[in-house]
Amino acid sequence: MRLKNSFFYTLREDVKDEDSVSGNLLVRSGMIKKSVSGIYMFMPLGFRVKQKVENIIRKEMNDAGASELLMPFLLPADVFEASGRLSSFGDDMFRLKDRYKRDYLLGPTHEELFVIAAKEKIKSYRDMPFNLYQIGDKFRDEARPRYGLIRTREFTMKDAYSFDIDEKHTDIAYTKMTKAYHNIFDALDLDYRVVKADTGAMGGLLSEEYQAISNIGEDTLVICDNCDFSSNIEIAPVKSDFKQEKQEKPYALVETPNVKTIEDVVNFLNIDINDTVKTLVYNVDGEIIMALIKGDRELNDTKLRKLLNATSVEMATEEELKTITTGTFGSLGPIGIEAKIIVDNEVLNMINFVCGANKEGYHYIDVNLSDFKIYKAGDIVNITENDKCPHCGRKITFKKGIEVGNTFKLGTKYSEALGLNYLDENNKLKPVDMGCYGIGTARCISAVVEQHHDENGIIWPVSIAPFTACIVLISNKDEKAKEVAEKLYQELEENNIDTLFDNRDERPGVKFKDMDLIGIPYRITVGKKVSDGLVELKTRDGKVNKDVKIEDIIKEIKNI
Repeated sequence: MRLKNSFFYTLREDVKDEDSVSGNLLVRSGMIKKSVSGIYMFMPLGFRVKQKVENIIRKEMNDAGASELLMPFLLPADVFEASGRLSSFGDDMFRLKDRYKRDYLLGPTHEELFVIAAKEKIKSYRDMPFNLYQIGDKFRDEARPRYGLIRTREFTMKDAYSFDIDEKHTDIAYTKMTKAYHNIFDALDLDYRVVKADTGAMGGLLSEEYQAISNIGEDTLVICDNCDFSSNIEIAPVKSDFKQEKQEKPYALVETPNVKTIEDVVNFLNIDINDTVKTLVYNVDGEIIMALIKGDRELNDTKLRKLLNATSVEMATEEELKTITTGTFGSLGPIGIEAKIIVDNEVLNMINFVCGANKEGYHYIDVNLSDFKIYKAGDIVNITENDKCPHCGRKITFKKGIEVGNTFKLGTKYSEALGLNYLDENNKLKPVDMGCYGIGTARCISAVVEQHHDENGIIWPVSIAPFTACIVLISNKDEKAKEVAEKLYQELEENNIDTLFDNRDERPGVKFKDMDLIGIPYRITVGKKVSDGLVELKTRDGKVNKDVKIEDIIKEIKNI
């Protein structure tokens, strides 16, 4: 590609409405352009990167035996109604009606459609296994799009689905996909971790996430360096050895004016925070419940939802709070409450603790489990870096991650809901067992930029750079240099080295800055040294910067 007379531009200043390094650099380098919040155009250079990412994914999927297809983006709502997910996605779905008032939606995901496709083939156990995949767009009405391509309302995703006779055979397909995923993310040169995660709206038996390590990651990863434990914080179990040994006392009401937080309670009563209980009120699938956790803990919504086998868990509003108590936020406690009371495991080991009295300006001291009725107990708090690894008991650390891929063992959830069955060897009808495997292609691009950049711009890995090499012609007036540059350009292309030829009538400094910004791995500068048979070769990562004989440049690049 010759830059002169091509569609190419860069921005010199940072972009004000981009809140991440990757978003800023991708916009400044002319890779992407924001249309509206959460929706981006892919410009020519960015589109080349996107295609290269998709081609890496496509190769590994094909090598693993999957067959590519393409699903529609506009989906009938009744299919999601049948699977039970029309309500679980809630406001995240873009919904619309056609001229006949029939309900449709822009596909947020395609499990249901893949099941329908699989029905065309599956009749008997002999018709499996197989794996189908697509690389196509998804749509989700994000409440707060952010971080450039990381959290958007329209995005491209690779989603694949395996179809097998039972869970044992799905494990085989899952292992193949795991190997393909490692090959993909290694090829993208990402620093990533595989962590256990919540199955969420997808459902199923197991979920694992491929998380690219990044300070702007929206997920907190819990990692043990001593053993192989790794998990998203939303499901990381807390194995606490906290226990109190005391003689139980009868509870008593004490006045606590202007005391509303746990810190206030600790300071006012001059007690240890381990003797306090935090009381929280939630709306769980329309029912108002109370949850008790130790004062120094944070409640984990995902764990609470799973413990109660619920679909929706949200903090109760003031109006909802009034349906179970006259108390206010900051004065809540379990005594005298008729609502269901959920208790964290650590609270089960507490004796003579302090909690709210459901009366403004008062707390109870010396409260015990026998003073109220417990509906259910379990692990409902976030793990902290002060906790021990739940597997080996050693120290854990937290990292932030960008979820770039995920894998699910769906089991028979969707096949049972949508009637995807087969006849086994005994002519008995059984539901098909499924796996699901997703990769966010645009997220991969952003994650790479977050990990590979410097103060001058992007540093693309060769595997997905828009061009492998660039030729910078110092001056169009130097006929000898111009002739050498043209010849080099042709030779590089003939040797399958994608090359960008900067033959613009711009100052050398402008050209160098642009090539650094867009992150081309190899820069060949053609200038006055051509009279000595030399050109300058510089790698974007700065590891190589030297003069090379013109006839050796291709060999040198291939060696590097």
